[in-house]
Amino acid sequence: MIPSWLSTLASIAMAGGPPLVYADQSWSIIQKKDATGFSRDICAVLLIANITRCFFWLGSQFEFALLLQSLLMILAQLALLYICILYRPRISPESLGTSTRPLSFWQWPTYSQHIEFLAGYIVCLTILILIFGRMELFVTILGFVALGLESTLPIPQLINNYKQKTLYGFRASTLIGWVGGDSFKLVYFFIQGSPLQFKVCAIFQLSVDIAIVFQRLMYGNAPPPTALVDDDDLEQALALAEE
Repeated sequence: MIPSWLSTLASIAMAGGPPLVYADQSWSIIQKKDATGFSRDICAVLLIANITRCFFWLGSQFEFALLLQSLLMILAQLALLYICILYRPRISPESLGTSTRPLSFWQWPTYSQHIEFLAGYIVCLTILILIFGRMELFVTILGFVALGLESTLPIPQLINNYKQKTLYGFRASTLIGWVGGDSFKLVYFFIQGSPLQFKVCAIFQLSVDIAIVFQRLMYGNAPPPTALVDDDDLEQALALAEE
């Protein structure tokens, strides 16, 4: 049997640890005044997943520490998103107007547009939970959506690393936090008997983390060509985009 003090300590670590992982990443971007190498889609995944998880809690009263973790993560990612937009790469889909995503999803030029989307998402979830909140099947599906989304967290960074063939701009501390945090979460979920959604998605997420570790060993963290472009190249690229 786990001592109560150890269980309390684990709950505190679970609630506060994951959001703190991104503190060093944020500070690094502020220092360099450049968000190159860090996929802003990570903010999208974490914000949508944790907002959904808060609504899942309304239908399935899992550990309060996990709910608190989601609330703290939402605040942390809103701050990181603002920093990423403020210091977005000089050559980016927003700057060049070359986004190929439907409705330029999550590549909008202003912070307010991202907030408007999140507000609309919260309104939609509120309506759904009011209508279907008493249905066990809906709550179960909501849980898998929330945890399934969160388990895809490392995938945007995995793809970004593959395209650039480098982990430049992606802090080693963030990667260590992912691997260590997700390993801790996996053990925590099994010990605490958390819902199945938490266990399955934690296993998948840790697997992708390990894949990024191998990318780190293969690619290193040298600056990509886009991070070395000079002002003349930038002006030329912008001019071509406007033609």
